[in-house]
Amino acid sequence: MITHPAYTVEPWCLRESALDLDVLEQSESVFALANGHIGWRGNLDEGEPHGLPGTYLDGVFEFRPLPYAEAGYGYPESGQTIINVTNGKVIRLLVDDEPFDLRYGRLHRHERVLDFRAGVLHRTVEWTTPSGRTVRIRSSRLVSLTQRATAAIAYEVEAVHEEVRIVLQSELVANEQLPKREGDPRVSASLGAVLQPEEDFAQDSRLRLVHRTARSGLRVAAAADHSITGPRGTTFSAESGQDLSRVTVTSLLRPGQRLRVEKTVAYGWSGARSLPAVQDQVDAALAGAASTGWEGLLAEQRGYLDVFWARADVELEGDTEIQQAVRFALFHVLQAAARAEERAIPAKGLTGPGYNGHCFWDTETYVLPMLTYTAPHTVGPALRWRHTTLPAALGRARQLGLAGAAFPWRTIDGDECSAYWPAGTAAFHINADIADAVVRYTAASDDLVFEREAGLELLVHTARLWLSLGHHDPHGVFHLDGVTGPDEYSAIADDNAYTNVMAQQNLRAAADAAERHPDLAVSLGVDDEETAAWRDAARRIVLPFNKELGVHEQSAGFTSHQVWDFAGTPADRYPLLLHFPYFDLYRKQVTKQADLVLAMHLRSDAFTSEEKARNFAYYEPLTVRDSSLSAGSQAVMAAEVGQLRLAYDYLGEAAMMDLANLERNTRDGLHIASLAGTWTGLVAGFGGMRHHGDALSFAPRLPEQISRLAFAVQFRRRCVRVDISHQQATYTLLAGSELMIHHHGSPLKVTRDVPLSRPIPAVHDLPEPQQPPSRGPARRRRAGDNE
Repeated sequence: MITHPAYTVEPWCLRESALDLDVLEQSESVFALANGHIGWRGNLDEGEPHGLPGTYLDGVFEFRPLPYAEAGYGYPESGQTIINVTNGKVIRLLVDDEPFDLRYGRLHRHERVLDFRAGVLHRTVEWTTPSGRTVRIRSSRLVSLTQRATAAIAYEVEAVHEEVRIVLQSELVANEQLPKREGDPRVSASLGAVLQPEEDFAQDSRLRLVHRTARSGLRVAAAADHSITGPRGTTFSAESGQDLSRVTVTSLLRPGQRLRVEKTVAYGWSGARSLPAVQDQVDAALAGAASTGWEGLLAEQRGYLDVFWARADVELEGDTEIQQAVRFALFHVLQAAARAEERAIPAKGLTGPGYNGHCFWDTETYVLPMLTYTAPHTVGPALRWRHTTLPAALGRARQLGLAGAAFPWRTIDGDECSAYWPAGTAAFHINADIADAVVRYTAASDDLVFEREAGLELLVHTARLWLSLGHHDPHGVFHLDGVTGPDEYSAIADDNAYTNVMAQQNLRAAADAAERHPDLAVSLGVDDEETAAWRDAARRIVLPFNKELGVHEQSAGFTSHQVWDFAGTPADRYPLLLHFPYFDLYRKQVTKQADLVLAMHLRSDAFTSEEKARNFAYYEPLTVRDSSLSAGSQAVMAAEVGQLRLAYDYLGEAAMMDLANLERNTRDGLHIASLAGTWTGLVAGFGGMRHHGDALSFAPRLPEQISRLAFAVQFRRRCVRVDISHQQATYTLLAGSELMIHHHGSPLKVTRDVPLSRPIPAVHDLPEPQQPPSRGPARRRRAGDNE
């Protein structure tokens, strides 16, 4: 979408200089505002025209049945779907009784700007009614990063040439009609009107609606208050009904006069609290916001983001498009997590209903690593949410006949809400992914309180699953059979390499944590015999290897499967999942996304440099990247094995996934993990950052197209800045005490405000591996390229 002429490339904002209704749905996603608790899609203030209205509260969902042609033991019976809650964005405008609708009259100017530093969406419009009256409209919108329950809008109308009568209708609207979407399993299920009214209120400038979901039993409250400024004679009144509460403002404006409404909206929900309690909750949030005021909310938002950018910004020279994209990515990933506070981080954040609002393993494997080093205060709460769902995971494991915990493939509240599907139901690697996030966060943050209160228990119960799921063969080798790894085009395979090496880490980490906290370990029933069994399984776990080819197998026997007929698959038959039966995909050598390649990234300590290069070259021609998760990981490993140009192309794909709408489903929400992959591709790819145990290391190398890359990471209460050119890397400790790091394998002690520079060794030229026909990443060009 960024290639659309209405969108400009700027370093600190996303600007839309004209309105094109053909890309309205995508723009609603990219202009979305959120704070991890509230999500407002970037719909136009007036409500229409719209592509997909959307207001979301993290954790608010409704159950839906999961029908099966034939029931099976252990099949989940109910799904969960995020719902569109009460819309507080709407401010309808009538100019001399004519509704302001951009599809009619004459639109002279329409500009929207998402400011990454201010955390505000600005809009400027100049429009003439069909009868010839011209008005100028300015609005600004924010979802507060400091006041969790609060969002706000400043909406201003100005008469331009002649006197006009203005009517503004500021609304709370529930059970909006939503467009139906069919034919793509990645979109949200349609549930219709799911909010049952419990209370409506309107008095003076104050509004409130309270509803309850029928099956999930969640009570949702929304309230709004208004500050109204206009010329003498401006009046307002309020009214309410079951699904609509409204303040109507009328004013007569002479040329140059303005009517301004500052609208503050508060949201709250609960599955346990009473109606009076949630009423009081949103009223209290409004009171807090009122004491701050609109200007105060703006100042708080800017202050929060100033702190974030000072320790998380990424700068690069040579590609202005990726510079914009990485800041867009950082901003949106932060919005997905900032105030989630022990709630899930959905795959789409709170930008749309795609994937029914579910949280997957994406969170721990792609999103939390980025946040661990840029906004660590968001990571502990995200992992504590997993800890709150532990009872459901323990129950699921018992249902499957396993010990420990079996965390769900997809969920909102902790229960498995995916219908039976081999590529999901057997994806036990989610246990190891959670453990990996626990280990990384604890080591990077020194948050020992978290480790004692939640981390140890997560490690213990995830480790217990592996011993009950796996087995030792007659030779003592430990196997994990019948599992599904990250690649969704393979299922129920033996010894998936990714699952095995990540489970190995999980088992060792659990044993180490139990030894660090023996008192807590005893309370969890852990004894020396159990930790010894964990260590033995980790030591003996198999990593499939084909000696003839000299490569690791994605799973046992994978390299002996028939290779998919890539030459006979036209470009319009991708993604394969929409055009071919899964059983055919499962038995062929074709991978949807990075699997073994991802394992080499996350467990780079488990593979030699030579193995990584051979493995990468083997799996490139088999990987079709039908998943948005893939490009970022492939960028990292391409950079590590010396394929810098290819890594640059993959980086571009991850960075532009939503801005260019590469998968043509940005309308349903942003790909939060792919956005995180933009940061990962730069920092772990070209910055070469790796973190294993207590060691933080860098092996930077830049592609020809990027002349400079600089970023900051937080590690153990320090902040390290890395500034990379083609010749050298410079390390500066911005905050905290001295820190030992490694540069291309050599130890380096960095101290406060004393930059240290080291040369970057040359990379050997290697033949570039090929991808399946029509599935290679688009070649990126820099200014002046004539390729």
